[in-house]
Amino acid sequence: MKQVPKPLILAIVLLVAVAAWWFLREPAREDRWLGYVEGETLYVAAPVSGRLAERSVDRGASVNAGAALFALDPESVDAAVSQAQAQVAASAAQAQDLTEASRREAEIDVFRANAAQAQASLVKTTNDYNRMAALAAKGFASKSQLDAARAARDGAAAQLAQAQAQIRSSQLTAGRNEQIAAAQAGVAGAQAALRGQQKLRREIAPTAPAKGVIEQTFYNPGEWVPANSPVVAVLPDDKRKLRFFVPEDRIASVKLGSAIRFTCDGCGDAHNATVSFISPRSEYTPPVIYSERARAKLVFMVEAKLAPSDKPLPLGLPVEVVPQ
Repeated sequence: MKQVPKPLILAIVLLVAVAAWWFLREPAREDRWLGYVEGETLYVAAPVSGRLAERSVDRGASVNAGAALFALDPESVDAAVSQAQAQVAASAAQAQDLTEASRREAEIDVFRANAAQAQASLVKTTNDYNRMAALAAKGFASKSQLDAARAARDGAAAQLAQAQAQIRSSQLTAGRNEQIAAAQAGVAGAQAALRGQQKLRREIAPTAPAKGVIEQTFYNPGEWVPANSPVVAVLPDDKRKLRFFVPEDRIASVKLGSAIRFTCDGCGDAHNATVSFISPRSEYTPPVIYSERARAKLVFMVEAKLAPSDKPLPLGLPVEVVPQ
């Protein structure tokens, strides 16, 4: 039997080693979980319909939290705010009128003067009666003179009581307690309506809810915007995440809150993310994930929150998650 040359054996061994390395290398790469960058867009709208007066941002612009986005024509809302303010003022005036004295201060001063006059008259008639009573006791005054002095004293006392009653009556409020309570409730209702109109005034000129990028605009200034129809779409920087797919035989190793590492084209070194959602049901590998090996496998969708960055990753960017 002819012996196989040693160089040929060496070549065969080398070829087998290269093939083994290749097949071992490919599965290792295929074991990476494929996915892409996703985001949660915020659609900003106004609760009422109106003409778009201005739009302060364009598609692709970066905005900070609190930046003006757009404003509807405020004419009708401003009129409603003015009407609500007038209603508050009218209700407050009515309530104030019911809680004030029923007479004006000048009229009350007249009653006070009458009371002072009646008080002086009572003092005089009381002194006259006392002197007449002393004279009558000594027989120097008749009974009719004593009765006249007593009547004058009692009349002055009655006038004083009447004047004091007029003062007390004039200081009473114009309304009953029930009327005052109803008026105060009317003031509270008018103030609540005013707050609602002022809030609506702010809502027709909303600001950016967070720092991010204007992903899309839907109306231009001058166009009519229906109520609750989005005018701009904001993609917040802190609402970007990874969405990747884990084979069903590896899903048990993924836990909520656990850290993962991922790579992407042009991203440099591997980055970190935190698992924030694990789908409760399996699905077939979506067609966007191009993998011959994973095409027919069941997978679970997993989402991971990205750390804040000054240069957020663009949506749709493919990523590879490195299993831990």
